[in-house]
Amino acid sequence: MYDKTPYLQVTHQDCDCIKGWPAIAAQIRSALPTGSGLVCVECYPGVLIEQVSSCLRKELGPHRQLRAEDWYFSPEQINDLIEPYLSNDPVFGRMNSLEIWDFIDPQKIESARTELASSAEGITIVIGTGASLLSPVFDVCIYADMARWEIQQRQRRNEIGNLGAMNFEERPPLKYKRSFFIDWRAADRLKIRFLPKADFLLDTNVPAVPKMITRENFEKGLTAAVRQPFRVVPFFDPGPWGGHWMEEVFDLPRDQTNYAWCFDCVPEENSLLLRFGRNTIEIPALDLVLFRPEELLGKEVVSRFGAEFPIRFDLLDTFEGGNLSLQVHPGKEYIQREFGMNYTQDESYYILDSKQNGGVYLGLKTDINRENMIHDLRDAQENDSFKFEATRYVNQFPARKHDHFLIPAGTVHCSGKDTVVLEISATPYIFTFKLWDWGRVGLDGQPRPIHLDHGIENICWDRTTKWVEQSLMNRCQTVAETDDWREELTGLHPAQFIETRRHWFTSTVPHDTNGNLNVLNLVQGSEAVVESPTEEFSPFVVHYAETFIVPAAVGRYTIRPAVPGTLCATIKAFVRPVSASDREKFSQTPANI
Repeated sequence: MYDKTPYLQVTHQDCDCIKGWPAIAAQIRSALPTGSGLVCVECYPGVLIEQVSSCLRKELGPHRQLRAEDWYFSPEQINDLIEPYLSNDPVFGRMNSLEIWDFIDPQKIESARTELASSAEGITIVIGTGASLLSPVFDVCIYADMARWEIQQRQRRNEIGNLGAMNFEERPPLKYKRSFFIDWRAADRLKIRFLPKADFLLDTNVPAVPKMITRENFEKGLTAAVRQPFRVVPFFDPGPWGGHWMEEVFDLPRDQTNYAWCFDCVPEENSLLLRFGRNTIEIPALDLVLFRPEELLGKEVVSRFGAEFPIRFDLLDTFEGGNLSLQVHPGKEYIQREFGMNYTQDESYYILDSKQNGGVYLGLKTDINRENMIHDLRDAQENDSFKFEATRYVNQFPARKHDHFLIPAGTVHCSGKDTVVLEISATPYIFTFKLWDWGRVGLDGQPRPIHLDHGIENICWDRTTKWVEQSLMNRCQTVAETDDWREELTGLHPAQFIETRRHWFTSTVPHDTNGNLNVLNLVQGSEAVVESPTEEFSPFVVHYAETFIVPAAVGRYTIRPAVPGTLCATIKAFVRPVSASDREKFSQTPANI
């Protein structure tokens, strides 16, 4: 059965995790040298600061509380600051180097420092995003962390706005966009500097059940994660084209219209569950990327991408649903020039399941008229009564279970209805240019944004039928074979930096990370076991359709069917090695953070 809450056991002592505000306050008080002093609670944007502040005030009875938001520039000044990086587009902005410092008014924080200097005996709490910037020295430092998926849920419920803004009622997609390009980037830069010096990490994902661990136990959890295979916590979301396959196969709650997406390996937004005894701490999986990059990703991957997880696995479910939007991804030069990203979203569709009529749209038909297609796309966008005839211009191919379609950037594509796609892609996240959305609206009743100008500029018009059939469809080649297993090279296209390998096996098959991040999914068979030939980690069980990560530091590992003789298959992705000349070039590429 698909595990929706996978965790990693770090220690077996319940006391290693402090649970509930009374116990958390007692731990803070005991950490103060004389029972009084200066406490910093640095918060990730999205933490319910008023609630945390109120609970700490009740339990600790501080002499004074100072809030970081009181030092910010006005919302209008902050809007002026960030406007060049957001633009008027509802989806896209530009990557930037903003820091939390840029949100802070020097005069206001200086006034707060003066107030701090006059503090009497007792406990003073400084709390909020940027709290740690008030003083170079605190008696106790706490980092209040949370996962980005929970942040998005709070945005949708209008519980939070953006950093330095009072935009609680703004449409959630706009709050997400501002978080993606502004809030999270600035907060991550501060987290990298502050969290390694903090005394405690506070888990604020479930407000009613706060939990806290020491920094030492936080580091134990990160170290344990990079020494063994693990899974991040998947999350599911409905969509206008969503289906019902995951609902049945994964036994999901029936309280959603459908389930369109399963994000089961997007560490920038997934959580990682660390178990201490019987208590579980939820941290952003991104913390592992930021603080253990070389062990997780490998030195060469870090030299190319910085502390950024470059591979994404997610599921797209259109069983009894509809077609995805017809779309295209930007070329590398375009995404760098327009959005400040260092790489683009090359991807592939691995067909996990399909009905008889399932299919994909991929590439353009031979000898189409470019101007006519552009005209029809614009007409469909501007005239509600005009429907774009996709099959007039775009190839439609049947899709069968275990087919693999390669989609280098610039290729027009989308999944058709009645398929379940394991999408294997690079990870610039949101840079998809919709060309046509089949005349429908989103689940909120609003039309979804179309980006024709961006899309048209990035279409590779020479990727037509014959080339697509020869270059992008089921490019399978056996590269190794025994009586018990077979390894196939399944892609991706030479233009893409991700390599994929499929292994069919009825017995134990050897693997080696070779110092390179591996991401895998069990695409055939109900259950398999991942093991260390030298017993470096405990046997790790994976189930059908689960994605799992094998850190670069693991080295050699094996996978076998849980039931001997059962036919199983995995699809594995990793970053292709580079040449010596490319290695020198990549070593000079800065991280995005």
